[in-house]
Amino acid sequence: MSDTRPAASPKPPPKDPLHGMTLEKILTELVEHYGWVGLGERVQLRCFVNEPSIASSLKVLRKTPWAREKVEGLYLFMLRERRRQSDRS
Repeated sequence: MSDTRPAASPKPPPKDPLHGMTLEKILTELVEHYGWVGLGERVQLRCFVNEPSIASSLKVLRKTPWAREKVEGLYLFMLRERRRQSDRS
């Protein structure tokens, strides 16, 4: 007997912009956009001000949930800011 169920439709992409993003990718994009100085001004962490590096910042962010939340929030803000700028042009 053949299966008469309809084929499963592909799932739509998730609406969460953080879905599938690694913390390293988020941090790298923030540094490219704001620079270490700008990032340190927006998120008050020593790892962004004193001898900043992706590796040392990732260690801190993985161990400090509140700091990770701030970085993810800033990333979402940056995405909204970019979207607004592209809508204007």
